[in-house]
Amino acid sequence: MIPGKYRSVSGRAANNVNCGLHLVIQTSPLPEKNKVRFKKVEFKLNKDTSSFPGRLLQHDLERNYSSRQGDHINLVSSSLSSFPILQRSSEEKILYSDRLSLERQKLTVCPIINGEDHLRLLNFQHNFITRIQNISNLQKLISLDLYDNQIEEISGLSTLRCLRVLLLGKNRIKKISNLENLKSLDVLDLHGNQITKIENINHLCELRVLNLARNFLSHVDNLNGLDSLTELNLRHNQITFVRDVDNLPCLQHLFLSFNNISSFDSVSCLADSSSLSDITFDGNPIAQESWYKHTVLQNMMQLRQLDMKRITEEERRMASVLAKKEEEKKRESHKQSLLKEKKRLTINNVARQWDLQQQRVANIATNEDRKDSDSPQDPCQIDGSTLSAFPEETGPLDSGLNNALQGLSVVDTYLVEVDGDTLSLYGSGALESLDRNWSVQTAGMITTVSFTFIEFDEIVQVLPKLKIKFPNSLHLKFKETNLVMLQQFNALAQLRRIDQLTIDPQGNPVVNFTLWKYYVLFRLSHFSMQKINGTEVTQNDMIMAERLFGILAHVASSELPQYRLISILGDARKKQFRYLLESKGKKPGIINEENNDSKRLVGENTNRATLNYTTRDFYNEKLEEIKEKKKFCKTYIEDLVKEATEINMKNEALQKLWPQMFIELVRDAVIEIRNKNSYMKLCLQQITDQK
Repeated sequence: MIPGKYRSVSGRAANNVNCGLHLVIQTSPLPEKNKVRFKKVEFKLNKDTSSFPGRLLQHDLERNYSSRQGDHINLVSSSLSSFPILQRSSEEKILYSDRLSLERQKLTVCPIINGEDHLRLLNFQHNFITRIQNISNLQKLISLDLYDNQIEEISGLSTLRCLRVLLLGKNRIKKISNLENLKSLDVLDLHGNQITKIENINHLCELRVLNLARNFLSHVDNLNGLDSLTELNLRHNQITFVRDVDNLPCLQHLFLSFNNISSFDSVSCLADSSSLSDITFDGNPIAQESWYKHTVLQNMMQLRQLDMKRITEEERRMASVLAKKEEEKKRESHKQSLLKEKKRLTINNVARQWDLQQQRVANIATNEDRKDSDSPQDPCQIDGSTLSAFPEETGPLDSGLNNALQGLSVVDTYLVEVDGDTLSLYGSGALESLDRNWSVQTAGMITTVSFTFIEFDEIVQVLPKLKIKFPNSLHLKFKETNLVMLQQFNALAQLRRIDQLTIDPQGNPVVNFTLWKYYVLFRLSHFSMQKINGTEVTQNDMIMAERLFGILAHVASSELPQYRLISILGDARKKQFRYLLESKGKKPGIINEENNDSKRLVGENTNRATLNYTTRDFYNEKLEEIKEKKKFCKTYIEDLVKEATEINMKNEALQKLWPQMFIELVRDAVIEIRNKNSYMKLCLQQITDQK
């Protein structure tokens, strides 16, 4: 499809008085497959009429005129020049003194035109001309039509200062150039060429029509200075974005059909144009979008036509409503994107802090191992539970780690996220969220709780809260939580119920143990778990777990005294345990088979309950408590020994002094009662003094 060319026509004789030249854009009479439908637009060159000849143009420059005129034109060769020389008859010169058509003359060069200084319109359409030349003497030329030739460069026009219409469509021009002196240009047609860039036209302040359709433009810019431009045709290019159009104060018609514009953002400058009333986007990817029409209308309220269709008030109203909804959706999408990015940055920050913490703990452990390599500590027994001795985190940090921690942002060091039925906790600070006042609806909806970058010992401390706050939680996930030994799974027994358990291998070395799943099934058998790490639990798995670890629970419970078992078990288990002990003294025949099964189950659960887990912090607290008790007992015993020693010493001294003291007491008593009357008076006197 090839755009139509510009043709010069005059107005009717009755209407031509004191009028300028009329230009009509109309479809070229080419075969149907090569046509482009152009809107018929009339441009009036209403400049100072003094620049036009006083005599009016009498005929239209249509095809019949061209063929008729060609009958009176002779092109003769000259021995002095390689260019043909144009010769017209006197009758032709008189009849068409201001116009000349050399259409379809199979010209390869522009002929020499002498004696035609009054020419205003010159037509070279449909020839084979490769270069513009030999027309510099036509300084009164107003319209030059070189449509459908083989011109590769714009040249030879510097003297045509009066030129108003330049038609160079369907040539081989690759660059816009050499238009510096054509400041009066009103119409410039460069469609169907090989132009890749808009340039060298900023000085054309009187240009009203610019046709750059069917070129190789990839973007639109550099349009500043075209203050009179009213129509810009950019159809059938490769344009992806548009700029500077908002700087064209008179632009009314913009044709962008059949390009590569895919978003309104790439043409957002159009929204700032106050003069634009007609625009086309058909044939672009953007025109296929559901939001296309209402977005364009919402941002360009001044439009009267879109894609050659008149815009109604109802369409404007609907566009406004849809645009508001689209804006709300866009804001929500933007908000979600920000939240997603913030989540990513926060998780990365938490991960960095976790890595630094693990490295610090590893360095401290290494230092402690070096100090205690000659005297390793044995596991301690506290309240019947087997505990590992944890080294205390003391001593200064490594300087490199300290600098890294100082450089790490302390903002957003944890994240709490509720996504559907999943509660995700990142970082130890997130555990504090369990103390919030969760709504009943939200808390009841949570069925999965995920822990990431949190020490398992810290998680153990909040498990009672988890059981209360989220009673419907059935699935626990652990990732980067330092699950390093089977004993830690004992802590999960205090929950209400667990159907699924997911232990991510990342940051949880315990999954490297071959039998860890069987231990979980054995220790948490009362939950009747359904899946572990996404794998269904079978009856054979339960049987294997019982065979592997059943003896362990029996040994643990049998080695503990009764008072220790009762202290370990909960209140409900204590009643069951006492019932079990009381049943031991009864004869087997007294208890029926059902009770025997019940007792067996109670015994198994009780045995498993002795396998518990004490966290490092609790162990340290217990250790400090034991130290305090030892210190108190030692001080108390020392005081008792000291007091007993003093009493014994006093007793020994009394035994030595008692014989002499007894003699003196007897002697004093005998002396006092020797004179009975005096003794009685003395006693009466003492009694009186006491009263």
